[in-house]
Amino acid sequence: MQTPTTGTLLPEPVRRVAAWCAVLLLVAGVAAVFVWLCVVFKTAVTPVLLAILGTALLGPLYRRLLRMKVQKSLAAGLTVVAVLAVVGGAAYIVVAALIDTGDQIVASLRQAAEDIAKHFGAAGTSLDDLSRNAEGLLKKFGGTAASGVISGISVVGQLIATAVLALLLIFFFLRDSDRAAGALRSLVPRATGDTVEAMARRAFEAVEGFMRGTTFIALVDATLIGIGLLVLRVPGAVGLAALVFVTAYIPYLGAFLSGAVAVLVALADRGFVIALWALGVVLAVQVIEGHLLQPMVQSRTVHMHPAAVMLAITAGASVAGILGMLLAVPLTAAATGVLGELRSRYGKGGAPDAPPDAPPDAPDAPDTPQGPSGESGSDTP
Repeated sequence: MQTPTTGTLLPEPVRRVAAWCAVLLLVAGVAAVFVWLCVVFKTAVTPVLLAILGTALLGPLYRRLLRMKVQKSLAAGLTVVAVLAVVGGAAYIVVAALIDTGDQIVASLRQAAEDIAKHFGAAGTSLDDLSRNAEGLLKKFGGTAASGVISGISVVGQLIATAVLALLLIFFFLRDSDRAAGALRSLVPRATGDTVEAMARRAFEAVEGFMRGTTFIALVDATLIGIGLLVLRVPGAVGLAALVFVTAYIPYLGAFLSGAVAVLVALADRGFVIALWALGVVLAVQVIEGHLLQPMVQSRTVHMHPAAVMLAITAGASVAGILGMLLAVPLTAAATGVLGELRSRYGKGGAPDAPPDAPPDAPDAPDTPQGPSGESGSDTP
């Protein structure tokens, strides 16, 4: 007696696992190709990403100008001028503070390294060697920079071109923001237009919330830590506060680095007790940020686990260095928004809602008398 064949070579669980593996490989391949293209065309991709972040940060100001009956092009131009004034002024303050106090901070760090080497012996030898060789390394670096001045000018020119292109893109993104949905719909099939538009809106809202929240938190952190360092009379307090503000755009890692520098400077110039007070100030500000500012400012718009943030920063640093670290978290926030939209649409029923003109398996509804205007005679929705 022969056993009837089922027509399948593999059992159902194995076929499901194979299907999921194929999907994961396809997604990983597409992501790898996308990252590779971004790295190859980074000269064009970087201004676009910076312009998106700038548009997300400046969107509220542009919309407020529109509510004041300002013409769209003029409102976008005024917004760009405002960002030039604010960013230019902030950059001038940061650079001036770092220039004025940079030598003092470096000297304090060197003294701290020497003190640590004295107290910990062999464990601090590397720090002591680093501090002793700092001058020689700087001289060598200066000679290399002098010999490669043309390369330096090229880098500066590229940075200026990137900034100018990003500002122009911010202007066009703001002015033509009302056409974004239509342009996006024209690139996808009509059946998926609503889903793609909703995903794009969620992604942009997540980036917008991250940028505004991070800027506010960075300002609060820099102000509180700067006031604390000024009260403790730590040298270079303004420059250290500026460093806190800049590094706050790299979550977790930036706060650790800037806080460690502040404590080391206090240890070198003000002693062990003041260093402990400086450490207390930094930790207190971080506690306020983690338990008060983060839940109030960002938790309503961005929902990211700290482990995901750290992995994103590591991946961004491995791909594009410091720029990748800065862009990793906003891009992760956008991806989180997209996944949240997909989960809300497909997570419960397994399929998106059907269009209203073709309800699946809907029973025949009884005829409802209509009024003269064609509306239903019932007052209930």
